Amino acid sequence: GALLPSEGEFYRLYGLTTEKLNYARPDAIVMHPGPINRGVEIESAVADGPQSLILNQVSYGIAIRMAVMSMSVSGQALQKARRSQQLSQQPATAKNNQNAQTNKETSR
Repeated sequence: GALLPSEGEFYRLYGLTTEKLNYARPDAIVMHPGPINRGVEIESAVADGPQSLILNQVSYGIAIRMAVMSMSVSGQALQKARRSQQLSQQPATAKNNQNAQTNKETSR
């Protein structure tokens, strides 16, 4: 059987409500990465309240993930361009050795 009989039981025990938030310091902030399960994890009044930074957190999270993906992709492209440039500057025997080494590494 389940450790908790229902979503209602989970909310009663662990959900963040206005009543529970009153025990926190007045300057406490509420954060959640989203998506929110209103009425299960957090009360709507808390999620939408003055102490909530949830919308900011979600918005910034999207921007951060986009930046990381962009940097990752551009970093890969830059690395590929550098390798190509290095290979074009090497003598023919060095290129053949480099290609053989690359083929050996990718076949593993």
